[in-house]
Amino acid sequence: MNASPFRLSIADLLHHPASRREVRVEVAGLEHAQVGTTRLDPEVPLVTEVLLERIPDGMVVRGRVHGRWTAPCVRCLTEVGGALDSPISELFEAEPLEGETYGLDGDEIDLEIAVRDAVLLELPVAPRCRDECSGLCPVCGIDRNDTVCDCDPNPPDPRWDALRELQI
Repeated sequence: MNASPFRLSIADLLHHPASRREVRVEVAGLEHAQVGTTRLDPEVPLVTEVLLERIPDGMVVRGRVHGRWTAPCVRCLTEVGGALDSPISELFEAEPLEGETYGLDGDEIDLEIAVRDAVLLELPVAPRCRDECSGLCPVCGIDRNDTVCDCDPNPPDPRWDALRELQI
C-alpha cells in the first residue's frame, strides 16, 4: 500500500450506491507538476477539495485544487507567481478507458494523477510579470523596465558582415 495522501479508501462508498463524501487533501508539493519553467510554489501547500460520489459505473470526483505557481518572467526573468485554482471532475471506474477515465484499485482510488493533470492544464506556459513588460536589452542585457539604454534596437545581423565588406 502506498503512503500517498492522495490514495483514499472508498470501501464505505462502494457498498452504498449514491453515497457521497467530502475529502480535503493538503500536500507540501506535487512531484512532476511543472510546465516549462513554471512550477508549483514549494512554500504554499497544494489543497485539493473534492466530493466523492458513488455511481453505478464507479466513482465521480468533483472539486477544486488550490495553490500557487512561480516562474521567471519570459521577457525580463523577474520571478513572478500567481494563484492556482483548478477545477477537477473525473470518473474512476474498474475498467478505465485509456486517456478518458481513471482506474479504481480495489476499494481505493489514487487522486494524484488526476490532480496533477488538472494542475498542469492551469499552469501558465509563458508567464509575464506584467502585460507591458519591456524585457531585457538583447545587446547589453539591462532590464528595460528599470533603465533605458542607448543600444541600437535593431542591430545589424552579423551573418551579413562578409557581404558588407564587399566593394562593388
